[in-house]
Amino acid sequence: MKSVKLSGEIGSETRIAIFESGEEAFTTLTKFANDAGITAASLTAIGAFERATIGWFDFEKKTYKNIEVAEQCEVLSAIGDIAVGDDGKASLHVHVVLGLADGSTRGGHLLEGKVRPTLEVVITDTPAHLRRKKKPDLGIALIDIATGKA
Repeated sequence: MKSVKLSGEIGSETRIAIFESGEEAFTTLTKFANDAGITAASLTAIGAFERATIGWFDFEKKTYKNIEVAEQCEVLSAIGDIAVGDDGKASLHVHVVLGLADGSTRGGHLLEGKVRPTLEVVITDTPAHLRRKKKPDLGIALIDIATGKA
C-alpha cells in the first residue's frame, strides 16, 4: 500500500491510500491508521477484491454472520469510520457494497477483502477524538460521543 497526504493540517488531513493486488484491505488499513496515529476519521473507497468476507450482524446471537464472496468483485461503494477502540488502537467500521459479474450485489460489514487489482481509499481526519466502546448488551462496539470528548 502506498499513501499520500492530499490536503490539510495535522488533525484535519485528507489522505489517499492505494492498495495493491494481494493485500488484505481490513488489516492493512487498520495498521495504516495505527501507524499514522489516526484517532477519528471518515473513509470512502472503490476498487476490487479477488474475494471478500462481509458480515451481517445477528442481534439474537450478538455476532456477525459471515457472508463469503468467493469470486472477483467490484467494490462499488465502501464507507466507514475510524475511531479508537477500548484497547487504545484504531477501530474500523466499514460497510461495503460489492458488485458481482452477473450484476447482483452483496453488502455488509467489511471483515476481510483480498485486493485485486487495486483499492483506492480516501481518509479524512476529523478534528476530534472518537472512542468506540464495547456494549456488552449488544455484543458490538459503538462510538461513544461522551467518552470521545475526554
